[in-house]
Amino acid sequence: MNAALPLSSLPAAMRDEQHFPVVIVGAGPTGLMLANLLGLQGIKTLVVERNTDTVGEPRAVTIDDESLRTVQAAGLLDEVLPQVVQGYGVHYHSWRGKEFARIEPKSQEYGFPKRNAFRQQLLVGELRDGLQRFDHTAIWFGHELTGFRDEGEAGGGETVHLALSHDGQTRHITCQWLVASDGGRSKVREQLGIALKGSTYDEKWLIVDLLDRVSAFRHTSTYCDPVRPAIRLPGPQGTLRYEFMLHEGEDAEQVLDEGNVRGWIRARNPADAQLAITRKVVYAFHARVAERWQSGRVFLAGDAAHLTPPFAGQGMNSGVRDAANLAWKLAAVVRGEMAPSLLATYAQERKPHAWSLIEMAVRIGRFMQPKSVLAAMLAQGALRLCSLYPPARDYVLQLKFKPRPRFGEGFFLRGERPEALVPAGQLLPQPRVELPGGSQVPLDDVLGHGFAWLGLADATPPTDLRLPCRMVRVVAQRDDFLRPEPGIDAALRDIDGSLESILRSAGARAVLLRPDRYVLAYLGYGGARDEPDLHQWHAGFAAQPSTAC
Repeated sequence: MNAALPLSSLPAAMRDEQHFPVVIVGAGPTGLMLANLLGLQGIKTLVVERNTDTVGEPRAVTIDDESLRTVQAAGLLDEVLPQVVQGYGVHYHSWRGKEFARIEPKSQEYGFPKRNAFRQQLLVGELRDGLQRFDHTAIWFGHELTGFRDEGEAGGGETVHLALSHDGQTRHITCQWLVASDGGRSKVREQLGIALKGSTYDEKWLIVDLLDRVSAFRHTSTYCDPVRPAIRLPGPQGTLRYEFMLHEGEDAEQVLDEGNVRGWIRARNPADAQLAITRKVVYAFHARVAERWQSGRVFLAGDAAHLTPPFAGQGMNSGVRDAANLAWKLAAVVRGEMAPSLLATYAQERKPHAWSLIEMAVRIGRFMQPKSVLAAMLAQGALRLCSLYPPARDYVLQLKFKPRPRFGEGFFLRGERPEALVPAGQLLPQPRVELPGGSQVPLDDVLGHGFAWLGLADATPPTDLRLPCRMVRVVAQRDDFLRPEPGIDAALRDIDGSLESILRSAGARAVLLRPDRYVLAYLGYGGARDEPDLHQWHAGFAAQPSTAC
């Protein structure tokens, strides 16, 4: 239930009439990424943050390929990528300290390595500064949301009223849509009365961040030791993180003693024990998801919507996925191109995928935390046996056990061409492509920020899609560029043939992509009966008749 705001009783002179189509609560990675993506879409957006600046302490330390693709979409890759250590793996060590397995994925399906080390405070700093590109976005630091009233729930209105506390004063503003990315202890979620479902685990972990490491080794070391499970994570700019599991009954204050901390580090790497400590904290981990992600005109995103155990490095990355999914939908609705019913697909798409990653993290955690030497021997021995079978070894080493970015239902043509290499509702890979003139760029750099149609040479550009989109001709690997075609915005050569393979596997000549690069539908099957009825499907989401592509 929303916190009561007696706005109707306030004199008009006391009300702040500032209005924003979108207000985001929380200037963490999720909120700032969402604000940047909305900024690129031309949507007037306000970020409200109770602190006086972005958080300066290191939190998340792993950014994956999907998140870097979203950084690319936000136009900040040149600023962020130099601060990232790309392509690190994980080396697993037994209870005897001997390495028994490695995960070092080499593929770059979405244009970047699957695992990358970064410093969260540097990323949020770049996202914060990135908003200065837009004159229609703003961040109000030192402003705390103290209450809100959603007229959409109260009586069918189209406004959310907000009360903000700043320097002892109360400020009133309004918005069309409110997004709460205010963390695991979200006050917005609490005021809405939305419960978290899942588990909080008894095990606590000690995190220690250090500076100026002398070892250049860049891969994570995971010690699956029942005596003291531990993780060593090298980061950018010579940073280093250790994580140690605490046992039941161990006192958090005692384990934070510096002598104790350095002793545990020394047992793993003596040289690391001499490094400067910048942060040490004890935390419990959670595997929980909000029962609802939308209440009227209010949405939950990031940790406000889901809490992920740290073992898979997916907590922050799941929040970035939330931002990528929600941004283009909010923009389309605010611009009047799509009906508000489109926004119901946000939770429909994101919630199951977020939970699948939580479950993956829990499974990895069980493997990392053997309860006894016997349990460690059995689990580690089973992994050694699996590595003798190439398909099983590849499944582990290339991180194929990670749930694919694919939706069961949502804003796409369900059940269409399930035999396709990339079915509808799944994220399209991002190969490098060639432009006329010979330069090579990532695919998304050609597609722009909205819907896109990718068609082979034998595909006829559509004239009545009723979606504002960019038309891109795909030139086959074996073919040459011809003169520009009317109605085609860009042409690219399929250097490695992957785009043609995806289309041919679906029996299609073209693919329609969403702004977040998920497959919306395949087109051009060659027969009228086989062609999807996009018009009838789109009618359920269209706000009004729109201009054809």
